[in-house]
Amino acid sequence: MRAVIQRVNYGQVSVAEQVVAKIGKGLVILLGIGPEDDAAKTAILAKKIAQLRIFEDEQEKMNLSLLDIKGEAIVVSQFTLYADTRRGNRPSFTDAAKPDLASPLVDQFIEEMKKLGIPTQSGVFGAYMKVALENDGPVTICIEL
Repeated sequence: MRAVIQRVNYGQVSVAEQVVAKIGKGLVILLGIGPEDDAAKTAILAKKIAQLRIFEDEQEKMNLSLLDIKGEAIVVSQFTLYADTRRGNRPSFTDAAKPDLASPLVDQFIEEMKKLGIPTQSGVFGAYMKVALENDGPVTICIEL
């Protein structure tokens, strides 16, 4: 399981020119699922992201978590996080999980975030999406389980 998290002032996802998710301060999470991933990993990753201290406190130190600031999240499934670019110029995506495994695990991850008390929205699995955001910092972190 791979995630690229971006600390944002706002984020938005549109599908076919319709806004399907919109948040204020929080995280935009690009989530990739691999063939060996399972529900246990979604719970571990959700807890890790929710508790990751990447928001600034009064002294401008990264000491606060998404939970501390009562922030929001948008989760966008992104199989391209499993791109293999070692050979040639066209990425291979064979290391990404098939949709029948990936889709339920993305849903499970979203539910885990909600269980932790984080208002969480999402893009549309498998759809062509436009993601707009204002990266705060910028702070962008990659996590792999």
